Amino acid sequence: MQTKILLSEDQMPRQWYNIIPDMPGQMFPVIHPGTLQPVIPDDLLPLFPMGLIEQEVSPQRWIDIPEEVLEVYKLWRPSPMYRAHQLEKALGTPAKIYYKYEGVSPAGSHKPNTAVPQAYYNKIFGTKRIASETGAGQLGSSIAMACQHFGLECTVYMVRVSYGQKPYRKSMMQLWGAEVFPSPSEHTNAGRAILAEDPDNQGSLGIAISEAVEDAATHEDTRYSLGSVLNHVCLHQTIIGLEAKQQLKIAGDYPDVVIGCHGGGSNFAGIAFPFVADKANGKDVRVQAVEPASCPTLTKGVYEFDYGDTAKMAPISRMYTLGHDFMPPGIHAGGLRYHGAAPLVSQLVHEGVVETRAVPQIACFEAAVLFARTESIIPAPESSHAIRGAIDEALLAKEEGKEKTILFNLSGHGHVDMAAYDAYFNNELQDYEYPEAAINESLSHLPKVG
Repeated sequence: MQTKILLSEDQMPRQWYNIIPDMPGQMFPVIHPGTLQPVIPDDLLPLFPMGLIEQEVSPQRWIDIPEEVLEVYKLWRPSPMYRAHQLEKALGTPAKIYYKYEGVSPAGSHKPNTAVPQAYYNKIFGTKRIASETGAGQLGSSIAMACQHFGLECTVYMVRVSYGQKPYRKSMMQLWGAEVFPSPSEHTNAGRAILAEDPDNQGSLGIAISEAVEDAATHEDTRYSLGSVLNHVCLHQTIIGLEAKQQLKIAGDYPDVVIGCHGGGSNFAGIAFPFVADKANGKDVRVQAVEPASCPTLTKGVYEFDYGDTAKMAPISRMYTLGHDFMPPGIHAGGLRYHGAAPLVSQLVHEGVVETRAVPQIACFEAAVLFARTESIIPAPESSHAIRGAIDEALLAKEEGKEKTILFNLSGHGHVDMAAYDAYFNNELQDYEYPEAAINESLSHLPKVG
């Protein structure tokens, strides 16, 4: 029985897939936070190089990957796909489970897929320094690594609760030359204002985004890097799903369901969008996003215009949101603690193309432990949500006595997240209730657009 399905370097996709031409329904404009008018490309120049702005709005279905980016990608791409024989056996399921493993990248997650091209386009634009935020540290370590490849300085604002929970992610960033601050910090007006109101604030991705955006917007030589949500980030990640389709073809298989964990939408878009294209062309495939029950953006949020950050400096997008000033509980899957969702993913959910599930923290760690004890890979806490979704699909197939092919994205390893597993084995984790009152309060502050 084949376990690993591998591609050679010369089989790596040479183009990213842009889903914008294939989106169902109406595309909503991005709104300027100051004027409340639709954004034009020049409005984004203080934050992004023109190459990325052009990708953000491109109507082209296929966009060439620059050779300089492909050369760095070759350090870990194409990434392997595995057939989870041991997990299938443990579950006693008739389902076939495949997983695409992005933990083979130097940073241990899928985030370098976008960090590398972002650093490249900034380098050729003349940027000297990149400012970014990170939730659990995956983007921070990835953009620090990418900046090293292209000779850029790097500043990372790391969500304070994760800064404490995941110290070795901070060490990775520093090893790759980045300056790292716990967010909220004293280094920006946004951070100082939040700390003045609450000195013990544990931070959120929305706050960290505010700090990084402010840093970039107030320094001429600096641009901003976002690891999720934006169209060009989702575009770069589609190399995951494009490779997966080739690998499944080699295996002589095709998925009945494709699953990814969901925070802002980057790894989910990466695995899902190429299969959404198949679905639009008549393929019978389900696509499912699995998110934390304590931060249920897709399952409990509203589909409205909202700011991408807490300080209301980032552009306003139509997306599923819990409110830009919602403070999610400090779960260990820090990369999924975001109030909003990628507009492209949000629209697909709204149009009924993408299914959504919310799962509690302890059930995800139970799934992660079973996966580690069968497949031997230690998953990141974020990725455990996709594992939980895949296991539940496999158990349903067992209950129904039906064969089924399941594909999920194992978006990263958990080698620097072992404190989370210590907490699980010491019975220190808890399942947070959906904070309905806090979300309702936050939703009352949505911007008035249109």
